[in-house]
Amino acid sequence: MSVENSVMVFIEQTDNRIADVSKELISEARRLADQLGVAVSAVAMGHQLTSELLTLGQYGCDVVYYTDDPRLARFTSVPYAKTIVSVIKKYAPQVVLYGATTTGRDVAPHVASTLRCGLTADCTSLAIGDFTQQKKTYENALLQIRPAFGGNIVATIVSPESRPSMATVREGVMRMADPDPTGTVQIVDVPLAISDDDFLTEIIEVIRQERSVDLKGARIIVSAGMGAASPEGLELVQKLAAALGGVVGASRPVVDGGILSRDHQVGQTGTTVRPNLYIACGISGQIQHRAGMGESKRIIAINTDPEAPIFEIAHYGIVGDVTDVLPKMIKAYKAK
Repeated sequence: MSVENSVMVFIEQTDNRIADVSKELISEARRLADQLGVAVSAVAMGHQLTSELLTLGQYGCDVVYYTDDPRLARFTSVPYAKTIVSVIKKYAPQVVLYGATTTGRDVAPHVASTLRCGLTADCTSLAIGDFTQQKKTYENALLQIRPAFGGNIVATIVSPESRPSMATVREGVMRMADPDPTGTVQIVDVPLAISDDDFLTEIIEVIRQERSVDLKGARIIVSAGMGAASPEGLELVQKLAAALGGVVGASRPVVDGGILSRDHQVGQTGTTVRPNLYIACGISGQIQHRAGMGESKRIIAINTDPEAPIFEIAHYGIVGDVTDVLPKMIKAYKAK
């Protein structure tokens, strides 16, 4: 398969470990590339990263353009952006995808500005389709779909004359493919194409603060909305999560109110999750929240309002107050 006009992914890595969002994007790029009949490529920078990059073949990547330099072991904006620009100019992909992370949101605008091409931020879905404007039809354009106006509408953005079309994609919204142990990838060594003067900063020390909760990796999530935000309600949510071996999530109003930290937030502006079981306690289920948990395998919703939108996607719905329902759930579970 020719690597011309490929769908390219910027690979994020920390301490020589590829970020999950990059594997998600490789999986999504494979789907888009198959529709276009082109290859999946990646651009990566780091030091002694080759063995880790070889795993990308298991997710559908065909070729990785890799620049190895000790100074690129940790992300720095200017060197990374200039290296990506150099690779894009040489290998001419038609689509470039970045994670909507602090790194992706930093480097993608630099690249887009230098190349003078379109960039859509925080996409939640991507598609390939035809687009017609002023009687001119653009075939196989990248349709970049993202919430707008606080999630009240979903906008489809197209930049048909942009080369390449670029987008940042939120973590967790694209499903990571199951790795295929037989998948292989070609590593193409790309010489460093920037000067010493481009290394404007030096990282002296890295201090990391671990998240207080791992929502993405949780198999069971019990989330609190404003209907469970009282001290009694929140205590019951925590007790149910502990009894089930799950973690505590929250809707945006609970986080904005300072009741729980942002690490607990599920939804469009929080974390996108796909647990085996999601229990929504006192959450109305506005589109912003549903966008972040709608693909959970099983959803149980508890709300006093029988018309609450959360019931539209729930597999099981309970109309009632969490302070009445949750103690019964905890008692029933412990009894079994």
